[in-house]
This record gives sequence, structure tokens and C-alpha cells, in this order.
Amino acid sequence: MAAHPTDRLGFLLSFRGELTGARIRAALGVAGLHPRNAMTLMQLAPGATSQRELALAMEVDPSQLVSILNELETAGLAERRRDPADRRRHIVEITSAGTEALERIDQAVSDAERELFGDLTEAEQTLLRGLLDRVVVDPADHDCGAE
Repeated sequence: MAAHPTDRLGFLLSFRGELTGARIRAALGVAGLHPRNAMTLMQLAPGATSQRELALAMEVDPSQLVSILNELETAGLAERRRDPADRRRHIVEITSAGTEALERIDQAVSDAERELFGDLTEAEQTLLRGLLDRVVVDPADHDCGAE
């Protein structure tokens, strides 16, 4: 007899992940951004970084990052410039409009997370975060950023 879907961690995580993803995408709608664009802005919030370092931090292929950055630049949320010390290197920076969008995103995502995880204590949320970090997933094996 086949296992019930909720007895299978992969199915349960996939189903909950899809519903969670849909709720987060709805929250990101306040700024009209795709999750990957919002994540890029979050990575840029602390300050300027090289395009290569950004790709590594986000665990995306550099060609995917170029596409994301093109979208963010077109929307006026981020900008790239050549590094004066090394003309082969691009520096990426969030713009003031990007910072404003990120503030709206942060509030909307915080609201969604309170909704989604409100029944979990802080300790349970920390435990969940730790457990999810241990799930073996190699981003290189999946094209998570493309739609």
C-alpha cells in the first residue's frame, strides 16, 4: 500500500512550499517584483558589491544574475558601474528607489510571515530554519530562478 502524501516529507514540504511561495509572491506584489528580484535587492541592501560576489552569495549562475540585474536597472531599483580599479569588474548597488521598494517589501513579507508562522514559537521558527538549512538541495541541479 502506498504511503499517504502527508507521510512523505518531500510531498509535504513541496505542497507547503508551494502555498508559502504563493503567499510570499502575493506579498511581493506590493512592489511588483518577482521573488528573485526582491532577494537581489535584499542582498544589495548592506552596500555595493561586485557582480561576481553577488552571484556567489545568491547561488545563481552569473548569466541568470545578468537577467535579474537588467530587470532591476530597467525599473530604476539597482545600478551597475565599472570598477575604476578594475574595468573588467562590475559593481552593483541598490538605488534610493530600490531601497524604498525594499522597505515596502520588508513590511509585506513580515506581515505574510506572521500569518504563515504565527503559530510557531521563536524557538520553533529557529528549529525549522535550522532543519531546512540541512535539507540537501543543490541550486545547480535546479533552475529555481527561471519562469
